[in-house]
Amino acid sequence: MENLDTATAKIIIETLGSNGIPPEAGVKYYTVGLESYLKIIEKDYLKTFIFNNGSAFKMVVGTYGGGKTHLLYCIRELAWNCNYVVSYVRLSPNESPFHKLEFVYKALAKGLIPPLDPNELLKSPTIGISFLIRSWYSEKYKKLLEHTREKTQITEALLEYINSFDFWENINFYHAIKEAFKSLIHNNDEDFLNILQWLIGESYDRKIHKKYGIFQKIDKTIAFSLIRSMARWIKEIGYSGLVILFDEAEKISSLSSRNKEMLLNNLREIIDECANTNFQNVIIFYAVPDENFLEGKTMIYEALRQRLKTTFNFFNPSGVKIYLDNLEIEPIELLNQIGEKLFEIYKIAYNFKTDDNLVSDAIKEIAQAAYQMRYADIGYKRLFVQKFIQSLNYFKNNGSFPTLEELDFK
Repeated sequence: MENLDTATAKIIIETLGSNGIPPEAGVKYYTVGLESYLKIIEKDYLKTFIFNNGSAFKMVVGTYGGGKTHLLYCIRELAWNCNYVVSYVRLSPNESPFHKLEFVYKALAKGLIPPLDPNELLKSPTIGISFLIRSWYSEKYKKLLEHTREKTQITEALLEYINSFDFWENINFYHAIKEAFKSLIHNNDEDFLNILQWLIGESYDRKIHKKYGIFQKIDKTIAFSLIRSMARWIKEIGYSGLVILFDEAEKISSLSSRNKEMLLNNLREIIDECANTNFQNVIIFYAVPDENFLEGKTMIYEALRQRLKTTFNFFNPSGVKIYLDNLEIEPIELLNQIGEKLFEIYKIAYNFKTDDNLVSDAIKEIAQAAYQMRYADIGYKRLFVQKFIQSLNYFKNNGSFPTLEELDFK
């Protein structure tokens, strides 16, 4: 538990104990069983294939509470360590439905985070394309200050730099990024905010935006080209590339037939984009609770099944599907190790001391009970985490562990 402070430890325990959902930071302290997946992702993709202009798509399959979000957060930390910009998007029917790609682009733009110490996430860091543009400008300005203090020379150098950029696929995005940078050079907040409103898909007014070279509102017809241009820009300004993490908030089967078909078509197109040489330095992870959405008889179902039939593992790193129920470690042993790590975190959070043997016995008992509930609606991993933290809280207040009946396993 090196470098784990009391405040972060309390956030981990409180968040996991209340709803079982992993906190934004601290997942590395209780990660178990994912090491082989993470090593492959880092070695074969982030440090090599994606960095060297490749692109890839992976689908993470795991039940609710089965560790999908946890894995995505682990990947995010790996990506930051390798100098990638990351956007984590929790797909939802209202704000970011996958069947409407223009909304997906908006969520991506608002979620962009450059390399960051994960603990900084707990301090509510500024995120999004606005912050990324400002950080980009600030870094360029600081480098120029190392050579001159003359404001005129710095301004001329910044303008020369931004005007040297090659054209990207979507001319509206290209102009928006360049003009946003120029507005920072000239300290023009109004221009920056006007451009930003378009970049994040909030509004488009032809009378306002045409002077920046922006002539089209953001809709589904240009969503793919915007994402491609975003990835190109991120690479151009010095990052290794873009990592996109899609986390399905609800089952796809709950959608209407029309929306489901649109979602499947979008998913197929995104997978195909990752095989396109124009789409570079991008890896996409798409997390789903099951594969039931692939059950159908039309051509789109068959097309997706063919694209998603391979399994990602040590022997086949080019495979697509990552199964969180097929880890190298046995389920009970997995829960035991998670429990041991959570206990160490709990001790830091509350300066808690007790007989380790008592805790070990409690972990084993709760692990067995949780695993017996593996066919319930809630994932047995999440159930174990919640019940084990509940039992530690009980012990802290009563001096003994609760029985399984008192923990109310359901």
